[in-house]
Amino acid sequence: MNICFHQLFSIRLWTGIFGFLSTLVVSAQHVEPLTLEQALVAVEKGNAQIRVSEIERRISAADHRSTDAVFLPQVSLGYTAMVTDNPLNAFGFLLQQRNVSQADFNPAVLNHPSAADLYNVSLDVKMPIFNLDMIYARKGAKAMEKVNAHKAEYTRRYIRFETQKAYTQLQFAHCAKSVLELALSDVRRIHETVLSFEKQGLVQRSDVLNAQVQVNTIEAALANAESNITSASEGLALLMGEKQVEGMVYATDSLMPLASSADELVFSPHRADLRALEAASEATDWMARSAQSAFIPKVNAFGTFQLNNGKPFAFKNEAYMMGINLTWNLFQGTQNIHKTRSALLKSEKMREELKNRTDQIRTEVDKNRRDLVVSDFEIRKHGMSVAQAEEALRIIRHRFDEGLASTTDLLQAQAQLSQQRLGRAQAVMQHNIAHYYRQLITSSH
Repeated sequence: MNICFHQLFSIRLWTGIFGFLSTLVVSAQHVEPLTLEQALVAVEKGNAQIRVSEIERRISAADHRSTDAVFLPQVSLGYTAMVTDNPLNAFGFLLQQRNVSQADFNPAVLNHPSAADLYNVSLDVKMPIFNLDMIYARKGAKAMEKVNAHKAEYTRRYIRFETQKAYTQLQFAHCAKSVLELALSDVRRIHETVLSFEKQGLVQRSDVLNAQVQVNTIEAALANAESNITSASEGLALLMGEKQVEGMVYATDSLMPLASSADELVFSPHRADLRALEAASEATDWMARSAQSAFIPKVNAFGTFQLNNGKPFAFKNEAYMMGINLTWNLFQGTQNIHKTRSALLKSEKMREELKNRTDQIRTEVDKNRRDLVVSDFEIRKHGMSVAQAEEALRIIRHRFDEGLASTTDLLQAQAQLSQQRLGRAQAVMQHNIAHYYRQLITSSH
């Protein structure tokens, strides 16, 4: 009954380890050495999301520059050829050509003119003088340019964190593989010892089978780890924007805990994502002002210079016209009223989003502080547990060699040691990821 309980407990230990490792991302064929610094440099140059965010920034910059039309003139040049026998237009053509004679006032000619030709060259100029709604819209476009600039900066920082996280997970995967290889070597030696003891009649057949089960379990976990390392390497290659070669994996630096303190955590209101929301709120404020300014009169100047002739490509008989136009849209149904109301509500929405995001970040900072404290505690405790499990395994192995401990006890002690080693590696991984996340959420850039 006692042996059955120990066997069940030992199997559950390895089943837990196997299940835990199945969530990893691991590999091992064509190995390519890669440091974290190299990965970060590659991400800066090749990551697709960073490139897209930079394109969006340049698009918003171009949109802002297009609003220069608020202050700059619009100039157009046109050439028109016309023919008509309409009495009014035919006489008008003659006037434009400065070619009216006494005979042209003959009623018969006025009422039934022959076809008249007009070739017109026109240079038109429009000059904005006062368009308050467009001035505010330009300020809104400038704010949107800042929005996308901050978004591009935050995207770079976030992808940097994702790279650090992926690299740390790959470090853990390699560490887990090393732990399993060490465990497999140890369990195989136990299995060989038990086989030898069976031949001497010192143990039962069930002990041999139990040892073989442990060997099979670790081999399965190791095979799973080795296949999953490739997946992790592919994910890292995707972040770096590099083409993944089939069977190629990345070798990483050793997984070591990074020095950090939860006391260093300080909330920064100048984070790039918060500044993006602030700029977006500013943009909606300007657009609301622009909508409200639609009720204010607009003042614009215009001018036209023309050359008119009855023959093509004969450029003479110039004329000009210029003036100032004041336009006041007093009522356009309820379009302007509801457009203004919509813009004001969007501005209020952005202010609420900014407040909510600020509260979320404060919560994230507090949670990250607790995560660092917990991970530090787990690293220390697992370090102590590894030392204790190593000593326990040494004692039980000695007792096993003297026939005072069962095979199940020895296998259980070995499984417990491997589990503690994996637990410590996991705690280091979680600590390092929390450290990198702290850099992201407390950054003032």
